[in-house]
Amino acid sequence: MAKKIGILFGMEDTFPWAFIDKVNELGKGEYIAEPVQIDKLEQGADYGYAVIIDRISQDVPFYRAYLKNAAVNGTYVINNPFWWSADEKFFNNALMSKIGIPLPKTVLLPSHERPTNTSETSFRNLKFPHDWEYIFNYIGFPAYMKPHDGGGWRNVYRVENPEDMWAKHAETEQLVMMVQEEIVFEDYYRVYCLGRKYVHIMPYEPRNPHHLRYATTHQTEGKELEKLLKTITDYTIKMNEALGYDFNTVEFAVRDGIPYAIDFCNPAPDADRNSVGEENFQWIVEHAAKLAIEKAKDYKPGKINIDWGKFVTNQL
Repeated sequence: MAKKIGILFGMEDTFPWAFIDKVNELGKGEYIAEPVQIDKLEQGADYGYAVIIDRISQDVPFYRAYLKNAAVNGTYVINNPFWWSADEKFFNNALMSKIGIPLPKTVLLPSHERPTNTSETSFRNLKFPHDWEYIFNYIGFPAYMKPHDGGGWRNVYRVENPEDMWAKHAETEQLVMMVQEEIVFEDYYRVYCLGRKYVHIMPYEPRNPHHLRYATTHQTEGKELEKLLKTITDYTIKMNEALGYDFNTVEFAVRDGIPYAIDFCNPAPDADRNSVGEENFQWIVEHAAKLAIEKAKDYKPGKINIDWGKFVTNQL
């Protein structure tokens, strides 16, 4: 019997169908890909998938519950829904600081507004005022402020000075924000990483309009470029091994030849042909299909097949 590979997705339209076609081409009838279809979700029921690629559960809690139920029944879910539910960007930074990855200086700020169902007495462990002098001297200005667990470039602010930061922080309501040193970069890269082994490095310009961010090229040249790309590849694999993600993107800002990891918690990254461009699109479709088939080959009925990163398995 053919092993089933499902994909769970929302509004995106180019990647999922191309992925399905590629799996069905490479699978030669042994591995069959299809959109996941859900008409009921019974506790503990097995709906027959060897592998599911998740592209939408970050926005739909019902889907996240479906994927956890699937994992309990042995489905290999890309990415691990238990870890993804627990993970966030500030923790990622803390972990990367322990494995030698260059990072912008980063500090976490309490939310501007108290979380719902809390009171002043809920915050007796926080010292007021914060040690703003230390924070500002450590981070420097200009700086960037963004949610500690957000994504998609939502609620990201560039702040020029303390007054500007406080004013913009007031707009964030109950979001927990982190403030980061600005890295003035010569080169910037977005990097696909699949299966913690397949790496595709893309020159990227985050200051361009969204549809033109991949319309750029390397600023570094020659031997220095070769060295830089090797370092980025090594860092990318090391980071995803620690985090345990099978499908992720990492962003690096290069300053004085050093790639600083800016963003590396993107487990449902952009893979749309219209934004990433044809060459990058073909790479991600080909390698996502290849990875899904590899995981389906390894699938063992009656066994929990999901995987964890080195942080959880204590192999750092």
